Amino acid sequence: MSEKKDLKERLTDIQYNVTQHDATEPPFQNEYWNHFEEGLYVDIVSGEPLFTSKEKFESSCGWPSFTKPVEEKVINEKLDTTHGMRRTEVRSKEADSHLGHVFPDGPGPEGLRYCINSAAIRFVPYDRLEEEGYGAFKARMDSK
Repeated sequence: MSEKKDLKERLTDIQYNVTQHDATEPPFQNEYWNHFEEGLYVDIVSGEPLFTSKEKFESSCGWPSFTKPVEEKVINEKLDTTHGMRRTEVRSKEADSHLGHVFPDGPGPEGLRYCINSAAIRFVPYDRLEEEGYGAFKARMDSK
């Protein structure tokens, strides 16, 4: 079975369209826009760790927003000139999933807001990190 066909069967329509066709889900009508439980957000396609709840903040934009990824090397950024705008698209490094965009209007020392589609990520609760193979992030989250 082809990788794309496998993904189409494994992901919901919105997850597939967001990650594979650079779509955007509606604001305020997605799973994680107002979710603030402690844990880790991973790429829905590959499971690659992307963001922790420690970097998540309320941005009032209708999508989950983070000040930074778990490590710079887990994402790729590229210029996006669609829809008559100049934005910086954010893609996962491992699966090349479209995640969302990064904007220079966030809090913190870097002033960044990673505006991410809920459909591109999966949340792993803090108490399940070990069980799901993300135990190293538990220690990192505890140290912050």
